[in-house]
Amino acid sequence: MTALLSFLSGNPAILSILASFIAALGWGFHQRLAGARAERNRQAASEAAARDITDQVDNDIGALPAGAVKKELKSWAKP
Repeated sequence: MTALLSFLSGNPAILSILASFIAALGWGFHQRLAGARAERNRQAASEAAARDITDQVDNDIGALPAGAVKKELKSWAKP
């Protein structure tokens, strides 16, 4: 076992291949995390846009007089 380890650690070609493999794995993990971060940011942006629309609708409804609100809500009621 010691002979095998000393051969692997003493051979520059094997060390460079192993280092390249480890670097490729690290790069792959980094890309996966970057994709997840981008997806979270995209979802947060769409949720913020939905909240803006909801707030705008709430403000529009709050600005209507009580009679107009009742009339609007009747149109949404199921028959």
